Amino acid sequence: MTAATTRRPAGPPLTVPDYEVIVIGAGFGGIGTGIKLKQAGIHDFVILEQADDIGGTWRDNTYPGVAVDVTSFTYSFSFEMNPNWSRAYAPGTELKAYADHCVDKYVLREHIRLNTKMVSGEFDAVNHLWRGTTADGEVITARYVVGAPGVLTQPKLPDIPGVADFAGETLHTARWDHSVDLEGKRVAVIGTGATSVQLVPSIADRVKTLAVYQRTPIWVAPKPDLGIPTPLRRVFRNIPGTQKSVRAATSTLTETVMTLGIVHNRQLPLLVKGIEALCTAHLWRQVRDPELRAKLTPHYGFGCKRPTFSNEYFRTFTRPHVELVTDGIERITETGIVTRDGRHREIDVLVLATGFKVFEKGNTPAYPIHGLDGRELGDWWDENRYQAYQGTTVPGFPNLFFISGPYGFTGGSYFQLIENQARHFLRCLKEARRTGATWVEVKPEAHQRYFDYVQRRQPSTVFYNNNCAASNSYYFDRHGDSPILRPSSAVEAWWDSKTFALSDYQFKRPDAAVRRVRSVRATEGVGA
Repeated sequence: MTAATTRRPAGPPLTVPDYEVIVIGAGFGGIGTGIKLKQAGIHDFVILEQADDIGGTWRDNTYPGVAVDVTSFTYSFSFEMNPNWSRAYAPGTELKAYADHCVDKYVLREHIRLNTKMVSGEFDAVNHLWRGTTADGEVITARYVVGAPGVLTQPKLPDIPGVADFAGETLHTARWDHSVDLEGKRVAVIGTGATSVQLVPSIADRVKTLAVYQRTPIWVAPKPDLGIPTPLRRVFRNIPGTQKSVRAATSTLTETVMTLGIVHNRQLPLLVKGIEALCTAHLWRQVRDPELRAKLTPHYGFGCKRPTFSNEYFRTFTRPHVELVTDGIERITETGIVTRDGRHREIDVLVLATGFKVFEKGNTPAYPIHGLDGRELGDWWDENRYQAYQGTTVPGFPNLFFISGPYGFTGGSYFQLIENQARHFLRCLKEARRTGATWVEVKPEAHQRYFDYVQRRQPSTVFYNNNCAASNSYYFDRHGDSPILRPSSAVEAWWDSKTFALSDYQFKRPDAAVRRVRSVRATEGVGA
C-alpha cells in the first residue's frame, strides 16, 4: 500500500500489517531512516508527520538568528554532503532547504503522510505487529515502528506565575510568529540558553529596550563562522574529496572536545579547563565591566549544559538599551515582569527562550506506547530510569526501535546518530527476514549489560566532575541521570552499530495457527 491509499477504519485485529515499517517523524531522523530503507531495497514503509511540512527542528525554529551550532560540514549526512553551504555554521533556512533536498533527491515524499499525529501505540503479541492510533481515530498497523521524533521538538513553558496573563505579544522561540513586529518595542527575553545566544544579538538593533532575564549563565566560545565563497563551493561540488577532508577535520575537532573533554573528563580535566579559559578570555575581551562580567560567568563546568558559540552575544549587553537581569522573576503581570527585588519592568513583547522538554514523562515517548503485558513505556522509564540497548531498543517492546533513544547520542554529529541507529535497525530487520521471524526483541540481559556499561562510564564524564548541579541543564532527568549522551566515542558507537551481536536479540516466528490465518487472509487480498 502507498501513503495515498485509503485506510481501513478501526476494527477487529489485523493479521497482516498495513506496512512493514512505520517511521514516526519527518525531521532528519525520519528522513535518514527513510533513505536507508530505500537504499536497502525496502519500500513498504510510511513516514508519519504530525505537522504540515517536513524538516522537524528546522521547520519549527525560525526565530531571528537561528543557525546550526555544529559546523555544517559535520551537521549533514555522510552520504549526502552539501557543497552549497553559505557559511561554516549555516543559517536555519539552509538546513530546511537541505531537508527538502534530501526528501526530493531520494523520492521520499510518496512515503510521507503529513498532518498525521500518532496518539497511542499498542503491540499485538498474537500477530506480531504494532497498532497505532492517530489523532483522528485512524488505526494504522506495521510490523516495525521506528521512533524518530527528534529531541528538541516540544517547547517548554516557564513555570512562572502570571505567564498566561501578559496582555502583550508572547512568543516562544520554537514557534516564532513573524507577523509580530519588534521594531521600536520594549522586549523581554526569558532564558539564556543556546537559542537566546543566537536570538539576543539578532534583535538588539530593532528594539527600543531589551531586558534579558538570566537564571543560569552559559559558556560561550568564539564562533569561527566564516563565509564560504563561491569559488570554494565550486571546488566542493567538483572535487568531492575536498569537502570530505574538511568534514573529517571538523568532525575530529568535535570528537576531541566531546569524547576527550566530556566523556573522559576525570582522566583529562585540563582539556575542559583549557576550553573554559578560552571562553573566559572571550568574555573578558567583550565585557570590561567587572560586575556585568561576573553575572555572565558560569559557576559550573563547561559541558554540563549545552555550550554554544557567538561573537556578538556578550558584547550585546554592553549596549545602553540592553539589560541583563539576574534577579529572579516573582511574577508576570498584564504589562510586564516583576522581579524579586520588587521592580516592575513594563514591556510590549515577551519572548520565551525557555528550551524544550527532553527526557521527561509525556515527552519521551511523546504518546503512550504499550508493549507486552500492558507495560507502558513512559511509565516504565519514569519508574526504572531512562535506558535502551545501544540507545535504540527496550525489552518488552518488540519490533520498536528509536533513533534518539536514551544513551544513544555521542554528542558530536546528530547525523551520525541517525545513520548508526538506522544501520542498527536494518541489521535486525534483515536478520528477521532471513530467518522468517516477525518478532524482534532485545534480550533483557543484553539490555542490562549495556546499561551497566553506561553506568560504569558515567563517573568519568564531565557531568559528575564539574559542579554540574549548578547548571540547570536539560541534559539531566529527574533521576539525576544524563540519558541524552552516550559516554563513548563516535567511532565506538559507529563500530557497535555495525558489529553488535545479533544474538543479543530474540527472533521469533509466528506460531502455526497465526501463520495459517495470515496465509488465508493474504490469499483473500486483505492487507495486500
